[in-house]
Amino acid sequence: MRRPPSGALARYDGVVPATVVLVRHGVTPLTEVGALSGGDVPGPSLTTAGQRQAAQAADAVFRIGKDLWPDVPRPDALFASPTVRTQETAAAVSRRIGADVRTDERFAEIRFGEWEAMVPEQVHAGWPGDLVRWVTEGTFAPPGGESYADLATRVQPALDDVVARAESSTSVVVAHAAVIRTLVGLALDAPPNAWGRVRVPPGSLSLLRLWPDGAREVSVVGFPAAD
Repeated sequence: MRRPPSGALARYDGVVPATVVLVRHGVTPLTEVGALSGGDVPGPSLTTAGQRQAAQAADAVFRIGKDLWPDVPRPDALFASPTVRTQETAAAVSRRIGADVRTDERFAEIRFGEWEAMVPEQVHAGWPGDLVRWVTEGTFAPPGGESYADLATRVQPALDDVVARAESSTSVVVAHAAVIRTLVGLALDAPPNAWGRVRVPPGSLSLLRLWPDGAREVSVVGFPAAD
């Protein structure tokens, strides 16, 4: 019987959970200037720094089940958001672990609607107070966009499908900051107004473990695979 990771949720029934590794894509030109980059448009691509972060994240994923978190199964399935930046990051992971990329549109980033590609100062000027509401309320949506609660309605079923495909093994999902915050928040049973406080750096890994009976554990959030 595989031993649980040190410090993990205590389980004595011998049931092995599914492990899901959430990888955030590397930086893009919009990431570097702090602009809002959602799922409404396919681009932009990774910058040179973002490509390096993707390669570092891929190396970290390759080490899972070996010298990095050796007590969880090796990754053998790979899913990704359809955006260019996640596809590029997932391609780097695919080359390292030898798994084909399965694209799932439900893992696309939260949709910012009219705020797309704007920096916070522009949003504050056009919609005073609304950006703060979007982050802190969890149920407030930008004009033409999504709230964190809206995002949860599409990413939770996507995660459920990933887990159903491969129980007791490790799958990788390459996605976005808000998507990962939402999945971590759901795993912790935290309300949507708390999800914006989860830090998910570019190129980082977050680790979820999910049991068939609904028990969930967040083992790692924002592991710094990239510099």
